[in-house]
Amino acid sequence: MNDIFATLESEVRSYCRTWPTVFDRASGSYLYDQDGTAYLDFFAGAGALNYGHNNPALKRKLLEYLERDGVTHALDQSTVAKGEFLQAFQQNVLEPRGLNYKVQFPGPTGTNSVESALKLVRKITGRESIISFTNAFHGMTLGSLSVTGNSMKRGGAGIPLVHATPMPYDDYFDGQVPDFLYFEKMLEDSGSGLNEPAAVIVETLQGEGGINSSRPEWLRGLYDLCQKHGMLMIVDDVQMGCGRTGPFFSFEEAGIQPDIVCLSKSIGGYGLPMALTLIKPEHDVWEPGEHNGTFRGNSPAFITATEAIKQYWADDSLEKATVAKGERVGAVLEEIATEHGGAISKGRGLARGIGFDDLNVAGKVSKAAFDRKLLVETSGPSSEVLKIMPPLTVSDDELEKGLQIIRESVREVLA
Repeated sequence: MNDIFATLESEVRSYCRTWPTVFDRASGSYLYDQDGTAYLDFFAGAGALNYGHNNPALKRKLLEYLERDGVTHALDQSTVAKGEFLQAFQQNVLEPRGLNYKVQFPGPTGTNSVESALKLVRKITGRESIISFTNAFHGMTLGSLSVTGNSMKRGGAGIPLVHATPMPYDDYFDGQVPDFLYFEKMLEDSGSGLNEPAAVIVETLQGEGGINSSRPEWLRGLYDLCQKHGMLMIVDDVQMGCGRTGPFFSFEEAGIQPDIVCLSKSIGGYGLPMALTLIKPEHDVWEPGEHNGTFRGNSPAFITATEAIKQYWADDSLEKATVAKGERVGAVLEEIATEHGGAISKGRGLARGIGFDDLNVAGKVSKAAFDRKLLVETSGPSSEVLKIMPPLTVSDDELEKGLQIIRESVREVLA
């Protein structure tokens, strides 16, 4: 079967080159190839499978819905599936956190959410410029690429990416420069040439950018800067939301309420396409149909999303377990970094990584791990970080097994 992919599928394919096998089944924290070989998954669909593969509780609800001929495709018509999701989201996610947002369904993926956020802040403020951050990643469509840092991904646009200005992310200068010194100077200097920004867009933990975690005080400082200068704040929680860092939203620890929040990936619960744009009510100034998309009403995803929220967010047990497991991963990565030198442990919750001074090491470790039947990817501008993102539902035994494979793989590569 491998021949058909090489013969017919575009050269743009990437993950299949990293993990050269043909997968057939998946359950919990494991993927199985066509020969039945099991691979422990510390990738989790790039964060789209926080609750594991084919989660039985979610699968049962989905099958029941399909068997009764529930509406599959509804654009933005009102459906029972959507209504039940909105109620569950309000009762279990927004209200317990004291958050007041309108919910927009912008389309099926994270970049749809980002595009809608960028359009909306420009409509609200009448300004064009957006502030993004070094090493950011926000998606592959043109607006999202304009606020993305990676030069290879930006180059794929084929046209100039305009109306966005990058600023230094937290600790970009290794603590040598006070927070926002450059940014605030540019805002306040009438000779700086910086167009008055409509908004900033920020990930509180940069996944694709190299598992760069911002401090709560940095986020609060950014929020205060936005308030001071009339800029809106967009938090891109596409990969780090839905519990990946512990709390449902990755910005909760900072105690802020962004003007707009982008969610996708695991919001659907089951790996089904779904995205949300959360908007403070006073900013919901859309005209009907001003932003739309054919697949913005993916009802099967509403069904699994609703069940995921009820199963995992009616209390704080998953949040506490994620924090505890994350601390275990962090401790092991610290041990590895200390043992080998030239490496650093990064991240929080179950978004973790180990960065290597030698830019070639992480890719070699990923391959060595695959040879030991573990899926783990790399991130960072030079793929220099081994990125560790198991399902949040990973068992303690599975976690230890994966961490031991990572230990062995690093030792093999650095021997």
